[in-house]
Amino acid sequence: MILITGGLGMIGAHTARALTDLGHDVVVTAHRQTAVPSFLAGRVTVEPLDVTDRDALLALAGRHDVSDIVHLAGSIPGKDPVGFFRTDTTGLLNALDAARAWGIRRFAVASSLGVYIGRAETRWHEELALPAADLPHLIIAFKKAAEPLTTHSLQGSGVQPVVLRIGTIWGPLVDPESPFFHIPPYISTVLRGRQPRPLHADDGFDCCYAPDAGRAIALLMTAQTLRHDTYNVSSGRPATNREFADALQAITPGMRLGLLPGRQHGPGEDPYLDITRLTRDTGFTPAFDVATAVADYIKWRASNPR
Repeated sequence: MILITGGLGMIGAHTARALTDLGHDVVVTAHRQTAVPSFLAGRVTVEPLDVTDRDALLALAGRHDVSDIVHLAGSIPGKDPVGFFRTDTTGLLNALDAARAWGIRRFAVASSLGVYIGRAETRWHEELALPAADLPHLIIAFKKAAEPLTTHSLQGSGVQPVVLRIGTIWGPLVDPESPFFHIPPYISTVLRGRQPRPLHADDGFDCCYAPDAGRAIALLMTAQTLRHDTYNVSSGRPATNREFADALQAITPGMRLGLLPGRQHGPGEDPYLDITRLTRDTGFTPAFDVATAVADYIKWRASNPR
């Protein structure tokens, strides 16, 4: 059985769905988010617990035969950065304690494409040295720190660490007014029948549709062997505002989605996660392009608030 902490969040839920699609039993922990999405109903075991409660987490071994862990649980920073770091570090260390105590096969931890901030390249691959750079958010800072915490904690344990450098993920269950990615609020404005603010047509960005991200993580957890400890998880190509506007325009022909010409900051290229290593070791390729992802998401939003 595979344990996913934070398994009812967007990435966790889509990972759980992909694992059950592959025939695996899945147990998810739930703390703040307890609503089970329709696509998981009856397919996973839900354990309500806070991963910062070490005893409660370790007690899962008495109820489930856990073979692997995907640690995705995390909190949202408030006004106290020390409190945020304490909470998320405690949760991570408790999950690592469980991995070592249970003698599991593989432990995956969520990192972020933000760890590459400061690199001048636009194709970010796993062999790039991570720079010492100012980071724009506490979450990225924690995820960058979580990488060595995980790999060093599991040295000599027999548990294989898998660092997931996850790109910009969107889709069913995303916050429709996300402050971290401008596309969900843009789509939400269109779905309300209002004109969104115009975007620069050629501005691009790394992004991946949530069902694809979940399947990529599931493949990393179930591959017979992995040749590396660190993998980028995304679509492997940048998307542009023009692609999203065109996809929305095709579905809502009555809406005129104006775009500003070119790029906001002039000529250049946009960074994205290279997934060559992921594809080579698992066979993963995205099932969704921008057009099919937008169509699928709008169909989902017709009967779901997020």
